[in-house]
Amino acid sequence: MSAHRYTYLGPVGTFTEAALRTLPEAATRELVPSVSVAAALDAVRNGEAAAALVPIENSVEGGVTATLDELATGKPLMIYREVLLPIAFALLVRPGTELAGVQTVTGHPVAQPQVRRWLAANLPDARWESASSNAEGARLVQEGKFDGAFAGEFAAALYGLEPLATDIHDASSATTRFVLVGRPGRTSAPTGADKTSAVFWLAHDHPGALLELLQEFAVRGVNLMRIESRPTGGGLGQYCFSVDAEGHITDRRVSEALMGLHRICPQVRFLGSYPRADEQPPMVRPGTSDAEFNEAADWLSRCLDGRGEQ
Repeated sequence: MSAHRYTYLGPVGTFTEAALRTLPEAATRELVPSVSVAAALDAVRNGEAAAALVPIENSVEGGVTATLDELATGKPLMIYREVLLPIAFALLVRPGTELAGVQTVTGHPVAQPQVRRWLAANLPDARWESASSNAEGARLVQEGKFDGAFAGEFAAALYGLEPLATDIHDASSATTRFVLVGRPGRTSAPTGADKTSAVFWLAHDHPGALLELLQEFAVRGVNLMRIESRPTGGGLGQYCFSVDAEGHITDRRVSEALMGLHRICPQVRFLGSYPRADEQPPMVRPGTSDAEFNEAADWLSRCLDGRGEQ
């Protein structure tokens, strides 16, 4: 394994690369672009890279399905870090191009919902075709295959383009969440502001089946920050569920919720516990702290050995 190599969704000039460069350790690593999320994660699985940074969630469009599906299938991987990056696009064109000359545009599929209203107001007749990344869209514009690409303004110089319009976003608070993924290993120590990710599968589809699984979190006071269903590929109506929960696997409420899922689900894939990028501590409901779990366990021990109430 190349311990000093990190890969990311490329090519050079993507928002993913910009997010990766915010990590202090990126300054001491060889950063290698990959052509897709799948290729980036496979590089980690195959030992060609120590870790990969990939997008997993956008505040406008929701989950990045390519990442969610890759993490749920294949050889297991784990999330070790997350990065939050505010997103604003620029319309990149070849030098000399005017707005009236932009008939075709491109960008990553997740970018389109974030610029839809701007397109309708400024380029209502432009034809959109998706690219594998925003930087790849810029490269295609450089090659003359499209008139404009929605990408980060920082990508313009890399591809010999000019920003025809900047600070484009339909939602001013648009943010993309990225995760640093490596091969399975020991989780980092809890910080007091952590997040735990997992994927679980239903044993049988019946009324209330999902509710039964969610109750494993609810009764222990574990707040779910994200839950998304993804098809398993086994037929219509067969889904797995990807979740982010507040807290660390070493927290009793989180570990017991995961054990509860493991008892009743045919498969549970633990994707890691890691520090929250926003550093917000979890909401701990009365009766669900580690101290209260430990006190309850001590009470049960006293009941079992005849000491009873004290």
